[in-house]
Amino acid sequence: MSSYLLSNGSVFTSKGELISSDIIVCGDSVEFLGRGCAGHSFPSSIVDISGYTVFPGFTDVHVHFREPGFSYKETIKSGTLAASRGGYTTVCTMPNLRPVPDSLCNLRQQLEIIKKDAVITVLPYGAISVGEEGKTLSNMEELAPYVAAFSDDGRGVQSEEIMLLAMQRAKKLKKIIVAHCEDNSLLAGGYIHDGEYARLHKHKGICSKSEWGQVERDLRLAAKTGCAYHVCHISCKESVELIRQAKRAGMDVTCETAPHYLLLDENDLKEDGRFKMNPPLRTKADREALIEGVCDGTIDMIATDHAPHSSEEKGKGLKESLMGIVGIETSFSLLYTFLVKKGVITLDKLIKLLHENPNRRFGIGKPFENGKSASFTVFDLNKEYIIDPSEFLSKGRSTPFEGMKVFGKCKMTVAGGKIAWQDNLIKS
Repeated sequence: MSSYLLSNGSVFTSKGELISSDIIVCGDSVEFLGRGCAGHSFPSSIVDISGYTVFPGFTDVHVHFREPGFSYKETIKSGTLAASRGGYTTVCTMPNLRPVPDSLCNLRQQLEIIKKDAVITVLPYGAISVGEEGKTLSNMEELAPYVAAFSDDGRGVQSEEIMLLAMQRAKKLKKIIVAHCEDNSLLAGGYIHDGEYARLHKHKGICSKSEWGQVERDLRLAAKTGCAYHVCHISCKESVELIRQAKRAGMDVTCETAPHYLLLDENDLKEDGRFKMNPPLRTKADREALIEGVCDGTIDMIATDHAPHSSEEKGKGLKESLMGIVGIETSFSLLYTFLVKKGVITLDKLIKLLHENPNRRFGIGKPFENGKSASFTVFDLNKEYIIDPSEFLSKGRSTPFEGMKVFGKCKMTVAGGKIAWQDNLIKS
């Protein structure tokens, strides 16, 4: 369907305005028509979106789609379908794959799968180091034209010398260093936060300094090199304050957090692998500091860190399960229900966190305006539903939000003019 009309909906524009407008999709561009434009030549295919809201397509700068190398966990096809069902039209995929995209030869395997199977835009990260081992820099020069940025996500770069060299190289290449901040020397075998729950239930804990200590180190190196620097999935109050101070000093730094760190803390933990992720859920004070960071602009964007594993890998309790949860199909609904509807942030703020800010930082896409990108998503904001992992399009099923009631159901997602997801909506 190359040309079709969406009628009777509300459109949330790139200017943060909610307008009543029919929109026509022709190829990969959109046109806002206003309501009931007499004399306009409409296509034969019409989508009635009465009562629904159209948003710019969301961007998730932190996902794990596991292919190549671990397709039993997720594939580019299943991951992008899941993303489109969550309202996402662009994702950036992390490099902890097999082979690791540390050379153009290795990256090409992933690019070929993306070209063949992706239903939305997929932008891969290149690895900072060979094999993500933190010992030798990857071939950043040959990778640079093909990647969103550079990261060794899943592992912190332990060597200050390697991180310094990476930042210097990235600066020359005009690329961002995207850092998973984790000091292995402080982990002490831990697998949940080193807090009250760990002590009461006799679990080994991970201290917050394992995260913020590397944030502090990297900010010092970024100040020295002038490198554009982005911090992944911050989870503790110290990280928020360090980044806040760096921004005040004029540094080129941004950061993300994830829905689970904003909505849950260690008081919500259960003896179940679906509550195990890295970094872990921390304290109520940390969660409140993250919300404050979202509200005051210290935290630039919300990413899901969508990290699927098999049911066997996640079914071994807090101690033995692998780290990582899924979230790309539920993130908007959760954030809309528990932040927007409760008055913590505005809807405009949420769209900035999910669309405008990540796109601007990573140079992604075109604005959702007349004559431009036909990448958008349609939601029924009044639809209440219960999160049921058995309905996920992702191969992953492990979410701490299972069984929660939320508002906001995705009805349709269009990426580059092509329908990536629809919920019994299109009627010719």
